Amino acid sequence: MNDFLPSDLPAFADRVAANQRQLSEHSRGSYDFIVCGAGSSGSVVARRLAENPSVAVLLIEAGGTDEVPTVMEPGAWPANLGSATDWGYVAEPNPHLNGRAIPMSMGKVLGGGSSINVMVWARGHRSDWDFFAEEAGDQSWGHDAVSKIFREIENWQGTPDPRHRGTGGPVFVQPSPDPGPAAVAMLDAAKEIGIPTFASQNGEMMEGDGGCAFTDVLIRNGRRHSIFRAYTYPFLDRPNLTLLTGTQVTRVLIEHGKAVGVEAVHQGRTLRFEAAREVILSLGAVQTPAVLMRSGIGAERDLRSLGIPVVQDLPGVGQNLQDHVSFGCIWEYREPVAPRNSGSEATLYWKSRASLPNPDLLFCQAEFPVPSPETAGRGTPAHGWTMFAGLALPKSRGRVSLPSAEPLATPRIEANMLSHPDDVTAAIACVEMCRALGNTRAFEPLVARESMPGHLGAAEMERFVRDSAVTYWHQTCTAKMGRDAMSVVDSKLKVYGVDRLRIADGSVMPRITTGNTMAPCVIIGEKAARALRDEHGI
Repeated sequence: MNDFLPSDLPAFADRVAANQRQLSEHSRGSYDFIVCGAGSSGSVVARRLAENPSVAVLLIEAGGTDEVPTVMEPGAWPANLGSATDWGYVAEPNPHLNGRAIPMSMGKVLGGGSSINVMVWARGHRSDWDFFAEEAGDQSWGHDAVSKIFREIENWQGTPDPRHRGTGGPVFVQPSPDPGPAAVAMLDAAKEIGIPTFASQNGEMMEGDGGCAFTDVLIRNGRRHSIFRAYTYPFLDRPNLTLLTGTQVTRVLIEHGKAVGVEAVHQGRTLRFEAAREVILSLGAVQTPAVLMRSGIGAERDLRSLGIPVVQDLPGVGQNLQDHVSFGCIWEYREPVAPRNSGSEATLYWKSRASLPNPDLLFCQAEFPVPSPETAGRGTPAHGWTMFAGLALPKSRGRVSLPSAEPLATPRIEANMLSHPDDVTAAIACVEMCRALGNTRAFEPLVARESMPGHLGAAEMERFVRDSAVTYWHQTCTAKMGRDAMSVVDSKLKVYGVDRLRIADGSVMPRITTGNTMAPCVIIGEKAARALRDEHGI
């Protein structure tokens, strides 16, 4: 491929730098819209609003530049974890994980999660979107309507599939190019145990029982093509879009029940920015509820206990935290095999029980060993691959809360993984399916032995599951869309009881989607942007 865009050229980068320097030096203080967070949803909202040249948009991001090797080089993504591009959250010790306190990495960089993740483009299952529509009471969230948006925004590079895939959109998507031998073996292994394979992980495969396919990825010309790069960066040479990095939003300014701006901290200084039309929070499932609570929006009892004046009693803020939990099953290679692309090139969705209507398990390969700290002692090979598999629809629920009213206090995360007994049952079924896949004839040419877990009795298998459990980095659902007492936003993503305030990020999901969450977050950004443009006539 050699299809560079104007925004790929050095001259454009120079123009962006000069324009943004000019805008920051002559800050207007007041904007039509303030978008907080330049992640997978906020990048979309900022771009779509700025497409109208008469609309002034401020995009605020706590992190810094994405022009770093760990972000731009697809295979370097693991080095983001625990680095300056990561918020570095750690969940509270969890009795259901044998007391373990697990890291909960989230992107703190332009592009957010889309800049530090594995670049997987996974739309979710048909049932996810139809559930969203039911919860919201709005069929525009349903699968058929959302599929139309996906076709509009994709620039699909794989086998043409006009019914499911689109071309010409901003999101450059391709199947993992030239996948490695472990990925090829995974598709053959799936067939061997009776799981169908597909040309793409998106489309027909996710409208029924699931299946196995090579992974769709956001890699362009050998570099990560994050949602920030796809949507926002090409517009940063325009005079109506101001990007402010290294700036953490601490609260929304609310007067007479209306959001009128935000307060933020930049290099130790507290700044205030006014929004003439709306404020959009796109800070993710940890910071969005934290900012809401510091702004006086949340459970009245909790806010009063922290001395925060109550603006709107919304008990669902910070509740309903969901995440995909994963268990690393590892095999030793016969000979070293270098990872390709992102090192995760094949994916599989299937059911823990045949009677289930939809897939509830998610399998991704990692072409290197990925033990948890607690399972590493079981014997991690120097060269091997991991079935990084877990629960696609967990029943366990956690929460995010504030330890204090301090503006920059790190939120408290109670992930609560495996607290629901059904999740433990599904987790054991997931690990057993991993073992079945990894020990097929398809892997025999590559694999010397199964490193972990191996054949275990019931008690030891449960211990392995609780010791190996780690996050998929898909934290969502803490400000959910819906119509019940625990809902935080309506179908247009407006915060209940507060005018001119919307949320556009993974926190609005009523339940976590079946698969990686980046692509659904792009849809959430598109839905928010379209609602804003319709309401404000722009």
